[in-house]
Amino acid sequence: MKITPIAGALCAALAATCWTMPAAAQAFPERAVTLVVPFAPGGSVDIAARLISDAWGRALGQSVIVENRAGASGNIGMAAVARAQPNGYTLAINTMSLAINPALFKDMPFDTKKDLRSVGTVGTSQHVLTVTNDLPVKSVSELLAYVRARPANELSFGSAGTGSTFHMAAELFKSVSKTQILHVPYKGGGPAMVDTISGQVQMSFPVLSAAKPQVDGKKLHALGVTGDKRSPLLPDVPTIAESGLPGYSFNTWFVISAPAGTPQAVIDTLNAKLGEALQSPALKTRMQQEGFDPLISTPAKTDQMVAAEMTRWAGVVKDAGIQAN
Repeated sequence: MKITPIAGALCAALAATCWTMPAAAQAFPERAVTLVVPFAPGGSVDIAARLISDAWGRALGQSVIVENRAGASGNIGMAAVARAQPNGYTLAINTMSLAINPALFKDMPFDTKKDLRSVGTVGTSQHVLTVTNDLPVKSVSELLAYVRARPANELSFGSAGTGSTFHMAAELFKSVSKTQILHVPYKGGGPAMVDTISGQVQMSFPVLSAAKPQVDGKKLHALGVTGDKRSPLLPDVPTIAESGLPGYSFNTWFVISAPAGTPQAVIDTLNAKLGEALQSPALKTRMQQEGFDPLISTPAKTDQMVAAEMTRWAGVVKDAGIQAN
C-alpha cells in the first residue's frame, strides 16, 4: 500500500508523540514541588510536612516547598489543590479532616473522592487524654466513674475546634464509653490546653508531642494515650484501653493528595520517592522524636483507607449531632 506524504507526516507525528510522552513522565520532576498545608503553621500537619520535605526533596532531586493555606478546617487549601493543574507539582498534606469534613460541612468546595487522588501515607500519631490536676482521678476507669456519678455534661473537654482531631478523639471516647461530656471548641490546640491546665475545662485530647512538655512539667495529668500501644515519648502512660476503656483506639493519620487526573506515572514516582524518604534512618528518628510513626502505603491502599475513614467518621458525626461552626 502506498503511503501519501500527508499520511506519512501523520504517522511520524503520532510516533513522536508516543515516544515523548513516556520520556516526559520519566523526567518528572523538572522543578520544585509545592506541598500545601491547609492549616496554620505550628500544628501537627505543618510539622509533618516540614519533617518530610527535605528528605522527600532529596529523593525526588527537586525542592519540596511547604506552603500554608489555612481556613475552613482545611477546606480552603484542599480546594486549591483540587483545582490545581494535575501535573504533580501541586500537592497537599492533610490529616483526618480529609475524611471528617465531608460529613461535617453541608457545602464542600471539593469532592474528596472525585477531585483528589492519594499519593501515599506519611505516618500516624497519637493523642493523649489529659485532665486538670485538680480532678481527683488517676486512671480512665476513675474518670469514667467520676463522670457517670454526675449530671450529663457537667464536665467538659476542650478541643482545637469543631471537627478537629482533638474533637474526634473525644467524641469517640464518649461514644465507646456512653458518657455525656460537654464539648468546648477553641481556635487551636494551644488555648484548649491552657484552659485545661487552669481548670476552665476538665480534660482535653491534645496531640501527644504537644502535651508531653505539660505532662512532664506536671501541669497536666495524662491518663492514657489514644493508640493501640504505649508511646516512647510517654512510656509510663498506659493506653486508654489499658487504663479502663477496652475497645478504644484512635490514631491520627497523615496523607499526601494530588489533583484527580494526575498521570499514574507521576503518582508512582512521587509515591516511590516518598517511601524512600520515609525509610531514611535520620527521618525516622526525627519523626519519632516528634511523636510520629512513619507509615508507607501505596496510592490505591491510601485511597481505600480514606474512603473507609469517611464512612467511619460520617457515622460518628451523625450519631453525635456535630455541626460545623
